[in-house]
Amino acid sequence: MVMMEPGGPADRDAAMGQVNMGFIAAIVAVATIGGFMFGYDSGVINGTQKGLESAFDLGKLGIGVNVGAILIGSSIGAFGAGRLADRIGRRGVMMGSAFLFLVSALVAGAASSSFIFILARIVGGLGVGAASVISPVYISEVTPAAIRGRLSSLQQVMIITGLTGAFVANFALARYAGGSTASFWFGFTAWRWMFWLQAIPALVYLLALLVIPESPRYLVARGRDDEAHKVLTRLFGTAEADRKVGEIRGSLAADHHRPKLSDLKDRTSGKIRPIVWAGIGLAVFQQLVGINVVFYYGATLWEAVGFSEDYALQTNILSGVLSIAACVFTIFTVDRIGRKPLLLIGSAGMAVTLAVVAWAFSTAVTDAAGGVSLPGNNGVIALVAANLYVIFFNASWGPVMWVMLGEMFPNQIRGSGLAVAGFAQWIANAAISVSFPALAVSPGLAVTYTGYALFAAISFFFVRKMVHETRGRELEDMQG
Repeated sequence: MVMMEPGGPADRDAAMGQVNMGFIAAIVAVATIGGFMFGYDSGVINGTQKGLESAFDLGKLGIGVNVGAILIGSSIGAFGAGRLADRIGRRGVMMGSAFLFLVSALVAGAASSSFIFILARIVGGLGVGAASVISPVYISEVTPAAIRGRLSSLQQVMIITGLTGAFVANFALARYAGGSTASFWFGFTAWRWMFWLQAIPALVYLLALLVIPESPRYLVARGRDDEAHKVLTRLFGTAEADRKVGEIRGSLAADHHRPKLSDLKDRTSGKIRPIVWAGIGLAVFQQLVGINVVFYYGATLWEAVGFSEDYALQTNILSGVLSIAACVFTIFTVDRIGRKPLLLIGSAGMAVTLAVVAWAFSTAVTDAAGGVSLPGNNGVIALVAANLYVIFFNASWGPVMWVMLGEMFPNQIRGSGLAVAGFAQWIANAAISVSFPALAVSPGLAVTYTGYALFAAISFFFVRKMVHETRGRELEDMQG
């Protein structure tokens, strides 16, 4: 008869029976509101660009700067949040994010100049960046390894739900006002209300965070073992709480100091750890495939090839609904298929569909009045290919990248690893998003989308070489 070591698979399977799924579901639901706010704050700009251009007399570069302003704050927020979370806790950072979302929504809608609007969006970006890296970490630190992937994937579902919510709100406001630049409630233009509506979920998020506990791994790292034990007991039961506190303490004991940024270097070689490069690569490639061009500029993109504003906004909603469906697929497969296979499938699918979109845009024609359209059925082909691309992304790189960043780093460097990877993700996001309006004009949509297709193809080989599977592994067992 084979004896199992304490803390082995048999013990962990037995411990699953003591898991308080109701409590876990409740705190995961609250944490993922951060993902909703991330998505809403990112997506609300899509559909407001005519209003911004009219109100602030912006050209193509000006639009790019105003749209991309959020990304400046996001990169700073992502970098600072990882380190700050090691000081004031995961919940503390999320509460700060909620407050920033609220302030940004109110000020952006009331902005009297491009400068004030940019400042408001930078403030919102700080919240977006912080939420983007801390929510997945918090979720991974309070959920069992066996179901961690599917619960962490809910973050992406909520991001897309937030994006779709923004698309629906923008469409409804523009439809009922008669256009995004038309006067609406209390004499304010519709595009301003698109930002003000964001204050409602921001306030809900702030209040909901008051009722969830701090991450037990943070508490142990700060020497607050008794508090951590209480949280773990509510999550997993007393026996499992005893074991987990010991495991967390043991994983931190090898390094007799508080987590710091220099831990990202290997002590022997002095070089950046391979796991850090893998995290940075995952973060950057998720953006270099151009997904946020669809989310930030979807309405403008489809209007550029002949769609009406109303139909372009409806197309945004379709993309959002398909994205949610793709994320739901991932929830049910990520803990069965694994992270790496989904990433490889996504890379291959995106490379093909982006190439088709690029071909369709290469056939665009301009009429005598200067209007642009896609001949024959090429408009339908572009629309179908673009939505298939969105499906491939949201069934793979969309949720899986966040799942992996939340779980792939060892306890000692999780905050610092997330800081660096999150910063890289938002810098890549900014580079793609700010450059798109100019690139769409010259060299044009066809060449631009060809570039995104090439990055998708390269990401396939990056995953094969650099990414290791994390499915079913305890966070205390992660090596880097």
